[in-house]
Amino acid sequence: MQSMDEIYQQYAQTVYGFLLAQTREENLAEELTQETFYQAIRTSDRFDESCKVSTWLCAIAKNVLFTYRRKHPVTEEMDETLPAGASTENEALGNLGRMEVLRLLHGLPEPGREVMYLRVFGGLSFAEIGEVHGKSENWARVTFYRAKEKLRKDVEK
Repeated sequence: MQSMDEIYQQYAQTVYGFLLAQTREENLAEELTQETFYQAIRTSDRFDESCKVSTWLCAIAKNVLFTYRRKHPVTEEMDETLPAGASTENEALGNLGRMEVLRLLHGLPEPGREVMYLRVFGGLSFAEIGEVHGKSENWARVTFYRAKEKLRKDVEK
């Protein structure tokens, strides 16, 4: 495995981008990126190289973010627009406001909800989502498709 300094140089922007897509706050994304690499250093002996380093770091970042959100519940009003550079998945949700999209996503059963979050807001590829979950790329595609179809039906109601 590369040195942690090399890993940081190579993957810090990827982790930061992932967290920025999730939080939409630059300072918070930077803080969580630092915490992610701190946790990576602490647990580097457990990295077995069965997945890409970027996938391992995004999985750590996801856990760091969940821990942060448990400790700091959202109490402020969220922006009513979809993220900048919305993907085709976002476009498929049409003109729904951000809060409505989040409400619908929150109503999805797992693992579809998390797959949607990682794809739509995290910008991860299906291969990366599969790796994060310890599943195949095809599993991620099928899970995403099923979740998207459930959302579509919910929107039509």
